[in-house]
Amino acid sequence: MNTIKILLLIAAAGHILCGFCDLLLTYVPGGKKFDVKAMSDNGKMAEVFGSMPLKNPLMSMLLGCLALFMCSAGYYGLYLWMKEYSEVTAAVMLVSVALFLIFGVAHHVLCGVSEWMYIRMGMTEEARSAVVKLFKDTSITMIACYLGWAVFGIALLVAVVTGRTDLPAWACVFNIVPLFIVTLPLRIGGMGNWCGAAMFLGLMIMI
Repeated sequence: MNTIKILLLIAAAGHILCGFCDLLLTYVPGGKKFDVKAMSDNGKMAEVFGSMPLKNPLMSMLLGCLALFMCSAGYYGLYLWMKEYSEVTAAVMLVSVALFLIFGVAHHVLCGVSEWMYIRMGMTEEARSAVVKLFKDTSITMIACYLGWAVFGIALLVAVVTGRTDLPAWACVFNIVPLFIVTLPLRIGGMGNWCGAAMFLGLMIMI
């Protein structure tokens, strides 16, 4: 197994771990799922998070940072691989993934902090108001994270479809953009990370 394949395998494991971290934030013991729409209703939020242990958002924050560090290995591996075919596309991928990872870590931690604060403050209306304000005031981290992720996926998709690499055009299915679009209706927690893991595993076999 060459170096790039090893980097892609590490990233697949990282996305799986990050997906688990997302589940820690999204689902509470008993199977209840948090819906962002509930943030406008403290009664609904308190009902969902009533049985959420503080250790869940804490574990999610800490393990999430490790997971995204692991993911960086694979994204860098794809940059090195693409550099052999197109310097321009590789540069776009490197800058966009830097945007994704830097702001992604911040966004993941802030989501965990918001959830931890809400539970620790007693799930009161004051607590809801505080975490909603924090979430809104730091929304740039979410926007920049997903923008970088999308640009990376599109750059890779275009390169494969247009034949700039030695992969067949159909290999474009191993890409976060089409995978995410197809699976979005499922509304499963951490779906972006499951798509990322599938992309890296697929490309690890193809490259």
